[in-house]
Amino acid sequence: MTAKTETAPAGLPIAGPAEVRKAAVGLMGQDRRAVAVMLTLNGLAAAAGLGGPWLLGKIIDDVRGGAGVGHVDRLAIGILCFALAQLLLGRFARYAAHRFGERTLAQIRERFVERSLALPASVVERAGTGDLLTRGTSDVATVGTTLRDAGPEVSVALVQILLILAAMLAVNPLLGVSGLLCLSGIWFATRWYLRRAHAGYLKEGAANSVLIEILTSTAAGARTVEALGLQEQRITATAEAVEHCRATRTYTLNLRTVIFPTVEFSYVAPVAVILLLGTVLRDTSTVTTGAVVACALYFWKLSEPMDKILLWLDQIQRGNASFARVEGIGQVDAPPVRGGGQPEDDQLDVVDVRYAYQGERDVLHGVDLTVRPGERLAVVGPSGAGKSTLGRLLAGAERPRTGRVTVGQVPVAELDPAQLRQHVVLVTQEHHVFLGTVRDNLLIADPSVTDEDLRAVLAAVDIDWVDELPGGLDTELGSGGLRLDAQQAQQLALARVVLADPHTLILDEATSLLDPATARHTERALAGVLKGRTVIAIAHRLHTAHDADRVAVMDGGRMTELGSHEELLAAGGGYAALWKSWHGA
Repeated sequence: MTAKTETAPAGLPIAGPAEVRKAAVGLMGQDRRAVAVMLTLNGLAAAAGLGGPWLLGKIIDDVRGGAGVGHVDRLAIGILCFALAQLLLGRFARYAAHRFGERTLAQIRERFVERSLALPASVVERAGTGDLLTRGTSDVATVGTTLRDAGPEVSVALVQILLILAAMLAVNPLLGVSGLLCLSGIWFATRWYLRRAHAGYLKEGAANSVLIEILTSTAAGARTVEALGLQEQRITATAEAVEHCRATRTYTLNLRTVIFPTVEFSYVAPVAVILLLGTVLRDTSTVTTGAVVACALYFWKLSEPMDKILLWLDQIQRGNASFARVEGIGQVDAPPVRGGGQPEDDQLDVVDVRYAYQGERDVLHGVDLTVRPGERLAVVGPSGAGKSTLGRLLAGAERPRTGRVTVGQVPVAELDPAQLRQHVVLVTQEHHVFLGTVRDNLLIADPSVTDEDLRAVLAAVDIDWVDELPGGLDTELGSGGLRLDAQQAQQLALARVVLADPHTLILDEATSLLDPATARHTERALAGVLKGRTVIAIAHRLHTAHDADRVAVMDGGRMTELGSHEELLAAGGGYAALWKSWHGA
């Protein structure tokens, strides 16, 4: 059967059991030596732990047979040696397991970051940043705890259980089998728990994602919530999300309240049965007193590794569900990127493009447009006209439902990301300030530039506040450092774009957070710095259109007008009406 990928109620995919097993085996296969060392040390440690009960039973039988003090002392020293060997081997086994866990966790983190950065922006936007954030923080942390703590402890415990059971059967098969039958309750309880736990923890993780999405969006839009009086609605939505989280956690808690008491009772039953049965059999000389004591001690020792498994079983289920969510990032059905095609030039062509979001009705209807290299094009129109959607298609962030969007006769969406960004860069209203210095935030775009180049770029985008900072370019930004306001963050993002030096720059309201005078000055400065480059500006402020070579007017998902500012004013159409409205005429 073909393994299926599970799907979260909303958000990014979740890897199915087959994908999770394959990923886990692959991670272990990359560090086979560490796995072999870990298993060998665990086996030796568990084997050393079997010596004590066996020697104790032998002491009892030998004393009953008339053995002297010297013989008993030698056996007691043997018990001590076995205990010391178990201690040392167990210590090195855990050390090897922890090293393996940390190395494997590092690989998981690196792969998660790599896959997250490769996700199409549209996929992240539709899933919500809360889902991706939860997977990258709490889910990865849960996987780390499982690898670092639960994995080593459970692996040691499993080896101990297998060897203890083998030793019991070797000492006396009848007593061993009787004790095993008393453990059958654990088998049924565990199967009952495992059938329900995985789905329960997946639902718990999805509920956490929804809650974080609501909290982050509410915090980010706090001023909007306050301005529109939406406090009660947001409080209600948050309360519902919290209640859903509580319900999912209560479900998994109820599962634990069933399995824990069952397992605890199952520890006592085998010891009691062995002692009672051993008493009966000893009277018939079928077993010796030493064998009864050894088997009882083995079952008593069995409670320690089983307690560890019980203690970490819940964590393993959490880790399994979290690993499925982390691995689900690799299951995203991203559009195929062929790459390899080399654009003939930097001309952008949009031919009969139609586009719809997630199978809904079209938001673009047969759009045709040619943007010549070095041209400054302004895209204007009322809200919801399709301007931003057109910009995303031009930048390769979305694929048209029908039609073609090409750069140099090569489909934009088929270029690999590195190749695409050499030609087209999209800058929106959303900007990110990375943790680090001002210099670090700029060098992301081009690590080879000098401080002199950086200051020239800052001046080009009208950033005069860096020199006023305590550390200048070395001022720390973000958590624990200086927090930039929205206008400063937007200017910093524009500076990065200038350093990246793409041939085509798409500005989707990229100066909306600047005041009108600063925005116009910045746009003109950008035009000077990017002279010879293609600039497509999507804007509501019509002074951008006034300064452009051509203006494209969008309305209802269609391009209704195309021409220079003067030509469109003279035509007296929709653009002329917008211009008059802009100037209050």
